[in-house]
Amino acid sequence: MPYKPIEDYGMIGDLETIALVATDGAIDYLCFPHFDSPTVFGAILDDARGGRFSIAPKSPANRLRQMYLPDTNVLLTRFLCDDGVGDVTDFMPVGEVRHTHAIVRRLTCARGPLTFQVRCAPRFGYARAEHDAEGRAGEVVFRSRGDDGTVLRLRTDVPLEIEDGAAVAEVTLAAGEAVDFILEAADPDKPNPTDADDWVDDALNGTIAFWRRWGSRIREQGRWSEMLVRSALAIKLMSSRRFGSIAAAGTFGLPELVGGERNWDYRYTWIRDGSLTAAALVRLGYTDEPRAFLEWVQQRYREATEPGKLQIMYGIDGRHDLAEETLDHLEGYRGSAPVRIGNAAYGQLQLDIYGELLFLAELFDDQVEMIAYDLWCQLSHSVDWVCENWRLKDEGIWEVRGGQQEFLYSRLMCWVALDRGIRIAERRALPAPIDRWRASRDEIHDEIYHGFWNEERAAFVQHKGSTTLDAATLLMPMVGFLASRDPRWISTLEGIERELVDDTLVYRYLAQDAAADGLTGTEGTFCMCSYWYIECVARAGDPEKARLLFEKMHGYANHLGLYAEEMDPSGRYLGNFPQAFTHLGLVSAALYLDAALDAGER
Repeated sequence: MPYKPIEDYGMIGDLETIALVATDGAIDYLCFPHFDSPTVFGAILDDARGGRFSIAPKSPANRLRQMYLPDTNVLLTRFLCDDGVGDVTDFMPVGEVRHTHAIVRRLTCARGPLTFQVRCAPRFGYARAEHDAEGRAGEVVFRSRGDDGTVLRLRTDVPLEIEDGAAVAEVTLAAGEAVDFILEAADPDKPNPTDADDWVDDALNGTIAFWRRWGSRIREQGRWSEMLVRSALAIKLMSSRRFGSIAAAGTFGLPELVGGERNWDYRYTWIRDGSLTAAALVRLGYTDEPRAFLEWVQQRYREATEPGKLQIMYGIDGRHDLAEETLDHLEGYRGSAPVRIGNAAYGQLQLDIYGELLFLAELFDDQVEMIAYDLWCQLSHSVDWVCENWRLKDEGIWEVRGGQQEFLYSRLMCWVALDRGIRIAERRALPAPIDRWRASRDEIHDEIYHGFWNEERAAFVQHKGSTTLDAATLLMPMVGFLASRDPRWISTLEGIERELVDDTLVYRYLAQDAAADGLTGTEGTFCMCSYWYIECVARAGDPEKARLLFEKMHGYANHLGLYAEEMDPSGRYLGNFPQAFTHLGLVSAALYLDAALDAGER
């Protein structure tokens, strides 16, 4: 079976992990039981060896359709065949109906009769561990022989056979008939809730109700309410109910260039990504998730070896060691090797992370509730650390592996850390060396204006001494560093439009000109940068142009309204999927643009 385009997938999840379901009805990706656990299904990274759970008509479907049930993360895949129509409803139970971890697949015949083939072929431990498959009445139990000892049970009323360690079945359904498949983590020798006859109905109804209740809490919707709800639901799926952390993306190993080596593991929690994602949720009116994320960060502070000093990223459970390794036995998506797990960037110095974190903390303190004093003490240590270290070279937001530089974005977010720390302290009359912080903030401001402005380019440049333009500078007006119509900024924005913008797609930089990242090959456009660009166009005074760009960018969304990290000029998705950063960029652009258009109509 050939690899499918990345954009041909939908996502389901239970706030602990996610699964990707293709438009042909195959689950080709599932890490189990957590976001950053080993894969159980990994066919998206190795079609032959990765493992998948497929349900499809025996006769080829003429057309395939996929949609979410409105305002939920319950996914419906439709097979439109000459001799019938079938549906697979996929979900992972959440809320009160959740028991451990389970994927429920309800197969329904809308017009028939129609014959379906089912094959559940797990491959445990990133397809490195052998397993045993034991058939029992109404179920097959899969036991990994790997160190994790994972046990999964597939339950169904359909007779199952075992072939090469996979559970297989063929079932013919008449119109109106349905059958359920439950793949769960459960002790096969003990009773559990799924044994009840009506459990699937209750789980489906409860899960639908959970997602609709959650989505209905969005405070502001405006012109693009459906897009905002879908982005919020996608972001929510990448947040951990248990820990409060937020995964940067749902997957690992998907390439930034097909056949290239930029294949990273994004299943972890970056302080940067998590903070900005939580801030987007605050702006939408959510409080529980940002609060839980700040509590998770506070625990990382307690584990720090130096007051106020954080790693740039952690495991979903907060673990510090994310040692990188390659899975040489996997060929990679469409031959894109190496497939990496872990991420060596966890040991990098990235000065900007305190800016994004203080950006969130100040927003939360202002719009939700006052942050706790203990958290303030830890944040103030970080602001002190920024005062002492903002002049250092670092690897920057793009995590270069070719040597540290003095990056503008890192300086900018150090300015944000100081500015937001001052705001919190002054608003709350909290103890802080404000005069010292203000002096450092002003020094950074001068440094950016004089050290990163290139007269010849008439633009702010990526790092000191370079002539490279960088899409990360688009955050300069968005965080309030300069006026959105400042002549220097308008000139920089025009340069970005000339060099980095292709239609509405935006490259983060031109790879041949930028700071060396230590890798070969090129990459696609960055979807989050497109939304930053759109917001900057609106802020610069042209909301109608921004509106057109926004609508065109939405034309690049997949059939479900989801985005990957990158895409090529033809709109094919690249990189890990779905990407939280892209969806939070969409939220920010939509909210600002909607308000700007309203203001223009008054």
